[in-house]
Amino acid sequence: MSAELLINVTPSETRIALVESGSLQEVHIERQAKKGLVGNIYLGKVSRVLPGMQAAFVDIGFEKAAFLHASDIAIDNPKFDNNGVKLVPDIQQLVQEGKSIMVQVVKDPLGTKGARLTTDISVPSRYLVFMPSAQHVGVSQRLDSDAERERLKNIVTDLSDDDGSFIVRTAAEGAGEKEIRQDAAFLRRLWKKIIERKNRGIRYSCLYQDLTMESRVLRDFVGMEIDRIRVDSKLTFSQLTEFTSEFIPEVENKLEYYPGERPIFDLFDVEAELQRALERKVELKSGGSLIIDQTEAMTTIDINTGAYVGHRNLEDTIFSTNIEASQAIARQLRLRNLGGIIIIDFIDMHNEDHKHRVLSSLESALGRDNAKFTVHGFSALGLVEMTRKRTRESLEHILCSACQSCNGRGVLKTNETICYEILREIVRVNRAYQADRFIVYASQSVADYLLSEETHALGELELFIGKQIKVQAEAMYGQEQFDVVMM
Repeated sequence: MSAELLINVTPSETRIALVESGSLQEVHIERQAKKGLVGNIYLGKVSRVLPGMQAAFVDIGFEKAAFLHASDIAIDNPKFDNNGVKLVPDIQQLVQEGKSIMVQVVKDPLGTKGARLTTDISVPSRYLVFMPSAQHVGVSQRLDSDAERERLKNIVTDLSDDDGSFIVRTAAEGAGEKEIRQDAAFLRRLWKKIIERKNRGIRYSCLYQDLTMESRVLRDFVGMEIDRIRVDSKLTFSQLTEFTSEFIPEVENKLEYYPGERPIFDLFDVEAELQRALERKVELKSGGSLIIDQTEAMTTIDINTGAYVGHRNLEDTIFSTNIEASQAIARQLRLRNLGGIIIIDFIDMHNEDHKHRVLSSLESALGRDNAKFTVHGFSALGLVEMTRKRTRESLEHILCSACQSCNGRGVLKTNETICYEILREIVRVNRAYQADRFIVYASQSVADYLLSEETHALGELELFIGKQIKVQAEAMYGQEQFDVVMM
């Protein structure tokens, strides 16, 4: 499978598209005014402790206080119950209001929520992740070879001590002992600098800032088979060449500067794909479709057969549609960066083997996703429940805001409903105040409806209150906006 990274850079925004076999799979967007915080380490102040929630709010210098749960606070010599579950002490024993605390961001602010924090600090490099508060060695689950896992584990075990230990990343597969030791030495030097900055005691200061988004993406995609990395900015190309030369030499020759007059995101129809990724309905090649609804609590996905009648019996048609949908769902989750709880309503299947194969197809397609996911299978209601780790805003939240006309409801009141509201408002105002006549200002469509379909009700109201009612259309008014003015 061929894969390319397209990096589009402007002074105010950087966008990165992962294209596999000509199809857009992932998009990363970072704006200068809203840079991601994940991975950054801060010296903050505990602003409030909430015993009932077993959590605290920490001020790290941003408008919204960040959230720190008791379970995310690193403690020495943790205790476990009989089932091996870690026992979490009371939050009041762990932090005190007004005290300084070193924290790391694990989730960017999402919507109205502040950033999510941890005190279990970890600092990544190319091959390793350094964990100052841990005493155990870990190896990435994505490494399949038992012999390679054992080799890497032996190397990092020798490098770990009382000051911290390491997790081996997937990119370390095949790396020599010398390179891994150099990585470990770099991380220890970096950690020493972080501690020196912490000891200065300047609250709200950023002790460590993660790499730029384009460098992070290259670092995290090292294990993938990337054929080309095209960059349309000379400055960014130069910076990435220097970065890859030092940290990821095997991808340096894949970097290309793209000087073309045609915008780089037009090469694989990326701009059009981004527009389609914001739509509620996703068409399937067979004629079926997905309906994706993102809410505060969860994301729901409904599958419809549509015009697909490709098999001789209904059961086979449903099965084929669900298989195609499972592949499309995995792509849409990556492309839209949908996380949290996800409920999938596949078309009902009675054949247990078909259900098992659809689940296998979904899990296989999700296997190409870097985000951690869990599929819980079909529920008693026939719904597939799954979770996908969410660390940054979804594509919709980055690119869109709530509609000013419907306030994010997704629907508008009908002209008829607005007309009845206007008539009721006239009665209310007439009873509360003295007026000779009324003027109603409303949108063009509502005004037209009131003077045509509801003209009889308007006339009856004039007789009832004994006063003239004039209707005037306002071009700038939204569908649900109106004013009743006394004269």
